[in-house]
Amino acid sequence: MLMLGQYNRLTVLDDTSQGLYLGYRDDSTNDSEEDIDHRERRAEKVFLPKAEVLESPQVGDKIEVFLYIDSEDRIAATTKTPLACLGEFAWLKIVDVSSVGAFLDWGLPKDLFLPYAEQKFTPEVGRRVLVRVYLDNSNRLAASTRIDTFLDEDGSQFKSGQEVQLTIADSTELGYKAIVNNSHWGILYSSELFQSIRKGQKITGYIRKVRDDKKLDLSLTRIGFGQVEELAEKIVATLEKNDGFIMITDKSPPETIYALFKVSKKVYKKAIGVLYKQQKISIEKSGIRLVHNE
Repeated sequence: MLMLGQYNRLTVLDDTSQGLYLGYRDDSTNDSEEDIDHRERRAEKVFLPKAEVLESPQVGDKIEVFLYIDSEDRIAATTKTPLACLGEFAWLKIVDVSSVGAFLDWGLPKDLFLPYAEQKFTPEVGRRVLVRVYLDNSNRLAASTRIDTFLDEDGSQFKSGQEVQLTIADSTELGYKAIVNNSHWGILYSSELFQSIRKGQKITGYIRKVRDDKKLDLSLTRIGFGQVEELAEKIVATLEKNDGFIMITDKSPPETIYALFKVSKKVYKKAIGVLYKQQKISIEKSGIRLVHNE
């Protein structure tokens, strides 16, 4: 069945001068009522304009496309990459406003509709807004700014140290709110940030802690001793590439440490402490040096 608002791997059914017709080809010979209905549903076809055909596929080949509703209210295929799929969040730019809603640029030929009922503000052309892509009651793709209705603050299903995907939302007095795996709210504290981030940025993060109130504290670096071990290996590799010496110590500014190793100063100090105890490095006034044990 064609999946609107998502990527579909479809078969080339027909090649015309205007473009390709794509769909699912079911070669089953089972004539049960259930399978006949199944084949009928999978027999739907969508059109991919010639200008968007990236290679030279033959009839029978499979290609991956994104499905959306075009300006003529038909399901259409595109090889372009949307800024968000169904169920995902993104900061999108308002490109037009009408009496019934606003229209957002989401990277596809037809703009994404933001209905008036799904607006929490007065839209202005040029403004960027955080939205979720959803299917409305007419089974059409649309956007909503009512973010809280789609997210859960009970993060008890997560575990400390778990890798997650984040979408950066608004800044707060404590740091930044972030959407975790398109399903939960979490927070990145300013004291834990050692790199610049921006609204709408999609980035890999980690669960720092599931609090007693079941809300999520986040981090952009790995949690626990595994992070220290991984960093220690990276430090040794960096030393080997730089003639056994780098001018970064446990006294170096946090920004300098993060620029090279993408970790906090606290984690860096732990890692070089481990290497020092293992007698793999010596710590000098101006840097650390790789020790070559005979």
